Amino acid sequence: MNKYLFLSVPPQVHVKMNKYLFLSVPPQVHVKMNKYLFLSVPPQVHVKMADEAVCVGPAPTNKSYLNMDAIMDAIRKTGSQAVHPGYGFLSENKEFAKRLAAEDVVFIGPDTHAIHAMGDKIESKLLAKAANVNVIPGFDGVVEDAVKIAGEIGYPVMIKASAGGGGKGMRIAWNDDETREGFRLSSQEAASSFGDDRLLIEKFVDNPRHIEIQVLADKHGNALWLNERECSIQRRNQKVVEEAPSTFLDPETRRAMGEQAVQLAKAVQYSSAGTVEFLVDSNKNFYFLEMNTRLQVEHPITECITGLDLVQQMIRVAKGFPLLHKQEDIPINGWAIESRVYAEDPYKSFGLPSIGRLSQYQEPINLPKVRVDSGIQEGSDISIYYDPMISKLVTYGATRAEALQRMEDALDNYVIRGVTHNIPLLREIITHPRFISGDITTNFLPEEYPEGFKGHQLTSEGRRELVATAAALYVSAQLRSQRFLVKVEVSGEWNLASALLPVTINRTPRVLQCLSRDAGGDITLQYLGTQFKVRVLSQLVSTLSAHMPEKVPEDTSSILRSPMPGSVVAVSVKPGDVVAEGQEICVIEAMKMQNSLIAAKAAKVKSVHCKAGETVGEGDLLVQLE
Repeated sequence: MNKYLFLSVPPQVHVKMNKYLFLSVPPQVHVKMNKYLFLSVPPQVHVKMADEAVCVGPAPTNKSYLNMDAIMDAIRKTGSQAVHPGYGFLSENKEFAKRLAAEDVVFIGPDTHAIHAMGDKIESKLLAKAANVNVIPGFDGVVEDAVKIAGEIGYPVMIKASAGGGGKGMRIAWNDDETREGFRLSSQEAASSFGDDRLLIEKFVDNPRHIEIQVLADKHGNALWLNERECSIQRRNQKVVEEAPSTFLDPETRRAMGEQAVQLAKAVQYSSAGTVEFLVDSNKNFYFLEMNTRLQVEHPITECITGLDLVQQMIRVAKGFPLLHKQEDIPINGWAIESRVYAEDPYKSFGLPSIGRLSQYQEPINLPKVRVDSGIQEGSDISIYYDPMISKLVTYGATRAEALQRMEDALDNYVIRGVTHNIPLLREIITHPRFISGDITTNFLPEEYPEGFKGHQLTSEGRRELVATAAALYVSAQLRSQRFLVKVEVSGEWNLASALLPVTINRTPRVLQCLSRDAGGDITLQYLGTQFKVRVLSQLVSTLSAHMPEKVPEDTSSILRSPMPGSVVAVSVKPGDVVAEGQEICVIEAMKMQNSLIAAKAAKVKSVHCKAGETVGEGDLLVQLE
């Protein structure tokens, strides 16, 4: 009879006769005959699943999920014998693992030596070299004079936090000015996210793919590579869409990458599940990027194609059991795709955080071969304190085409109201001809949307379908009719109370969502993933509306509003200052990411409406220019 404490998000745990303690969001936990204990901040889904719950503090992470003293107290109080650290927070913190070991509590992950060796990007690069793993050219020491080092390496360079991960503390610099700014912002992010502001600088591989290898090792010297995950679709160095396997790798390259990943794992005596990340150029040359000594967010797609439960394997390894499988036992069965569903506005830098309460929430788990890992429900709050991820939406198929079609259907059937979300962007990505062909790099988003994401661009036929559907919906509400023919044939079961509207448009089945409608004829539809506002008017109202005055848009060049909710890190100006176009005005931090806000024109500062340390909401006035 064992008792485990889970610190975050352990999906699909298949074990029996144990007692668990969770400290955050455990989606899809399939366990039998267990007792659950959760450590948490204000209740979410995981707390409702618990037999016991222990609050570890208020919402700010430094007072709760990063508060080792509070967590250690909870471990003692509940008598937990092991801790699973999940994805983030303390999952790669060697000091936490040491404290657990000092109290004879098992850390379900690698030992402190491996965490330290791979958690420090400077040291991990040196160890990778020694293990004959391909590495990117760069500076291997602690950075002091960033501009000098960047000049010696040659632009472009990547500046990144030595103790970092998840895209935080990372900047690409193409010249000296960008290096100075990138060094400042990256060091601040690194200190805020990891408590360690050390940075390293290395050559930036232009137009690469980001492909990672899942490894699994035990305490008996056995190690396996569980194939790859393609993670090239990113924004701000954070993954958005992942798939397994990769369309790019041939068996020889896959094997070479897997063998080097295992070489590195054995070199640091690694034991548990871990991920070795590589950058791969167009000629299939690959270079070590970093090793994550924890369970990855995207691990479900590996589970789908291999049939292995990674969390279960981690528990077995921590218990001291040898691996059950050999390398030749690891298959690639089918194809899996994961979309990270975020509470973000995709029209702002491909996704700036959004907060709010989920007024309506419905996961597409009724569809076949669809998995949704989430820890929220209708009524849950999305706050500024944590990562804005709502869920991991995973689809699986015998072929990539089948998995993509299932993802398209799942996104259309996913109901999220109350917060802005990135489903429009996700749907555009997975239906984009370039993505479908597999021709992707980490620059996919800026290359395909150089002016920013604008949503689905309707063809003339698509516009007719949308307008006809809106008109049919309007008439349905008035006349309760079920079938309409206005050059475009629209039919369906018009249940106006349902969040989903399955319709047939010119004999093509679609699933739309009516997000809002009013008596004035204004209707907002989610169609092909994107929200469209349509106005349906009678002939009389249409004639009269032509005489209504239009609202004059705000002059945004003279004001600076916060593009997202967050906290003010720094304000660089005061009333009376003269600023140049593009000059930094202030820095806003949201979900541990720092965003520099700049002046849209050269002008004198008229007024400042914020100060460092304040919390601001989306659209709040920060600075006004003359």
